[in-house]
This record gives sequence, structure tokens and C-alpha cells, in this order.
Amino acid sequence: MKEEIINRVANSKLVTLDLEDFYPKGERISIDISQWLFEGIVLKEKDFREAANTHDWSQYSGCFVALYCSTEAIIPGWAYMFLSLKLAPFAEKTTVGTLEELETVLFSEIIENMPVDSYTSKSVIIKGCSHKPIPASAYVLLAQKLQAVAQSIMYGEACSSVPLYKKK
Repeated sequence: MKEEIINRVANSKLVTLDLEDFYPKGERISIDISQWLFEGIVLKEKDFREAANTHDWSQYSGCFVALYCSTEAIIPGWAYMFLSLKLAPFAEKTTVGTLEELETVLFSEIIENMPVDSYTSKSVIIKGCSHKPIPASAYVLLAQKLQAVAQSIMYGEACSSVPLYKKK
């Protein structure tokens, strides 16, 4: 007589939270502003403004944009602000830095605004191994936010999770 196979994972009260489910849809673009600098290193205000004013910003419609400078030029703060205002009517979000830093900003905002009441007194598994570029800082922020409400927090998959926290 065969014993019935019971899926204990499916029958458990574990709640899995996958950050990929919150990944904002939209293309990620990085813009190197050195293209608008004299010889790639000197910002001449008049030329910089003219180049920015004639650039087709609409091509970034719906995109997440990271502004950066690939040269060792000293860029005044107003230059990034000026470009961000040009992007504002089109881009979903604009930051200064790398694409990785852009993802960090996006997920910081997502987690800050994420309601966690539904995880109160629950055992939560934060799913790892994502196919999308989820920054490590997002997992840290999520764990810290869940600690206030969850009974326990684990990382990984239900069949092989690593315990991180258990409320006393």
C-alpha cells in the first residue's frame, strides 16, 4: 500500500514575497552627459544649455533614466537638475548615477510605500534568485520593514529557506 504524498509546503502558512512582482515596468536608460561637454570635460554653460534644449527628450518617454558623466569632469549640481527638468515630462524617474543606483532608488521608494499589514504575525519567505536586477539593498530594506510585523522572516524558497528572524 502506497502512502499518500503530502505537500507540506503547499499546506503551510508560509507567505512568499517576491520582489520581482514589484519590479517597475519600463526601459532603463543611462545618459552620459559628457556628450554635451566641451572636449568631454568642460561644461560651457551656453553650449550645454543649447545642446540640452535641442535634444529630443521625448525618446525617453516611459523610461527610467540614470544621468552620469563618464569623464572626470567636474559637473556643477545645477547641470543634473537642468537635465532632470528636461526629462520630467517624459521619463518615469530620473536619478544621477549608475543603472544599479537607479534600481536602488526605485526599490527604496517601492518598499517605503509597501503596505505590510497583511504580513502581521505571519511567517514570511523573501524569495531570492530573481531574474531581474533587484539590488541587494532592496532585500535588506524589505527584511527591516517586515521585522516590525512578521512572526518570522526567511530567505530563499519554501523547500530550502534560510531563517533570518523569529519574533520572541
